[in-house]
Amino acid sequence: MKSVKIVSLLVATLFAIPAFAQTTATPRVDQRQENQQKRIANGINSGALTAQETANLEKREAKIEADKTAAKADGVVTKQERAKLHAEENRASKKIYNKKHNARTAAPTN
Repeated sequence: MKSVKIVSLLVATLFAIPAFAQTTATPRVDQRQENQQKRIANGINSGALTAQETANLEKREAKIEADKTAAKADGVVTKQERAKLHAEENRASKKIYNKKHNARTAAPTN
């Protein structure tokens, strides 16, 4: 139960991060991050994701956020950087789907 609260706090924190970022250079990546955070939160609430699975997914999302920040560091997000971010988002999306639809479950938090 304690790990579920920690994971929920992580999810809430990651929802807040895009609000403070300068999002004009990567609006599609930002939208996908938001959508994937919602999918993870839904998985937690429904019990489809265990605490370990959620931690793994959040770690992946944090890496995407760090890569996005690094891409924006010089003020320009190149086509190659954008392609890399989209590829990372695609892999993360597949992982979310696979982890939500495997046989492992946790107690729903509703």
